[in-house]
Amino acid sequence: MYEQETTKYRIHLTVQAEGVVDRSDVVGAIFGQVEGLLGSELELRELQRQGRLGRIDVRVVSKQGRSSGEILVSTSLDRAETAILAASMETISRVGPCAAQVQVQNIEDIRVTKRNQIIERAKALLLEFEEPGIDPESLIDAVRESQRIEKIETIGPDNVPAGPNVLQSDAIIVVEGRADVINLLRAGIKNAIAVEGTSVPGTIISMCHKKTATAFLDGDRGGDLILRELLEVTDIDFVAFPPRGESVEDLSRKEIIKSLRNKVPIEYVLEDRVAEYLSNRDKEGKTVQKNEEPEEEVSSPQEPEEMPESSVSEPVEPDQASPESPIDEEVSEPPYKPRSVFTHISEVRERGVIRMLSGEGDVVLEMPVSQIEDSPIPDDQTFQGVVIDQDVNQQLLDQLSLLGIKFLAAPSFTGIVRRPASVRLIPFR
Repeated sequence: MYEQETTKYRIHLTVQAEGVVDRSDVVGAIFGQVEGLLGSELELRELQRQGRLGRIDVRVVSKQGRSSGEILVSTSLDRAETAILAASMETISRVGPCAAQVQVQNIEDIRVTKRNQIIERAKALLLEFEEPGIDPESLIDAVRESQRIEKIETIGPDNVPAGPNVLQSDAIIVVEGRADVINLLRAGIKNAIAVEGTSVPGTIISMCHKKTATAFLDGDRGGDLILRELLEVTDIDFVAFPPRGESVEDLSRKEIIKSLRNKVPIEYVLEDRVAEYLSNRDKEGKTVQKNEEPEEEVSSPQEPEEMPESSVSEPVEPDQASPESPIDEEVSEPPYKPRSVFTHISEVRERGVIRMLSGEGDVVLEMPVSQIEDSPIPDDQTFQGVVIDQDVNQQLLDQLSLLGIKFLAAPSFTGIVRRPASVRLIPFR
């Protein structure tokens, strides 16, 4: 079919004839039965002469004494005129000597079809020569990022990579490698310093003793090993954890900020990260300090420095000894040792009890969870924290926070919409 350049629409019709007919018979039926039906404005021959009606294309196939085929009519008329013309062709009842039926299948908008073709072809062409470009917004970000990365420094005799504010800041963030420092610079954090290996440089050891240090290491086995090394050779105050299995260098700015906001004081670090380290430290301490005073044997990197100075007048549990008790007379009893949160978690887990703790880690009060409503917790005593073997909701959290506690450990926290700023929530692991 030869279409006019100004074609807008294409009419698709089908024809069924009760006999054997030819293409010329169908064309003749169209002109013969539609001619004069629509008035002078829509005369087919005049429309073709004006170029507003294209050639009528017919494909007919005859089989077993019956004929069927397709009719395509291209027009440059408007939508209403094209619809009238299509409807008029359905009035054809005979083709040649045979009874016939013509039916409109659809009216196709040629311009829409061409646009779709243009879009698909443009996509293919774009893939052939596409090169990464920079839009104005990403251009600004790229310049800012390069400015931050250029500010990375190496400090100390060990030449450890660090952000530009490490020396001036009162707090530092200890990460694994140079890539982690760069990623934190992208997030606007300029006080990060890199260990670069499991052997902690002397520069970092010295800084951790002088400044508030937060360990922010990868959530894999390598990060655990570096954390244990840091705990052994220097003073770490907080630990921030990325999502398990993720690397700090791959985190987005939002994930970095969220992880650092949820940092945990070192004395509250959970068992899944440092239990093995503490176990080894306990074994080594008992071997080395056979002839030393009990107070010198008890230091642990998981406890605050001032904690051993506090005295306990009446130990709650019989297996704990006071620092003032005559340990030398009873060598079989272990020396007094402040208890960590994860130890209480392991003892409370799956027992259905609530345990109230003092600032020294002692058990002040313990009762079944089911008795909380019947036996209210006394508010005339001072508690440092609570470990409870029950999921905590908003109502229970509000009730416990009134006791002035600093932390609350539970299997999980559900429906919490108001989180007290002074209470740290520690989920079981």
